[in-house]
Amino acid sequence: MRTEPCQPAIALDRVPLTRTARFVAPGRERTARDPDTANDVVPPGRVPRVARLMALAIRFDSLLREGSVSTQAELAAVGHVTRARVTQIMNLLHLAPDIQEAILNMPRVMSGRDPFGEHELRSLVSMVEWPRQREAWRALTGDRITSAADR
Repeated sequence: MRTEPCQPAIALDRVPLTRTARFVAPGRERTARDPDTANDVVPPGRVPRVARLMALAIRFDSLLREGSVSTQAELAAVGHVTRARVTQIMNLLHLAPDIQEAILNMPRVMSGRDPFGEHELRSLVSMVEWPRQREAWRALTGDRITSAADR
């Protein structure tokens, strides 16, 4: 027995439909720009990586304190990094407050390499006493970057 494909009794005209679709993640919607800030100029250079990591450590700490994430392991999973790397970043919070401030206020790098990286700060982080940290900080920066305690 042979079956023929079903044909509609009435021929339908095909009309092309065009629709513009925007796929935006929640919370990422663009807002209308304020005309006063539309002409803001981005300063030249880039923020040193260690300053961005210091800011990230502060942000991670606030996420943990407010309960948005429960553990550093959860932070690592969300950030697609290892737990060890999250620990290295969070250890920057063990620096003396004035050193943290100096790191956050480091001048922008115009070209070339950063003055120092997070790896060089690990020895400072391992020091418990803040006066020893400050001595090591001065030795590391060569008085190029001063902290608030030095002023």
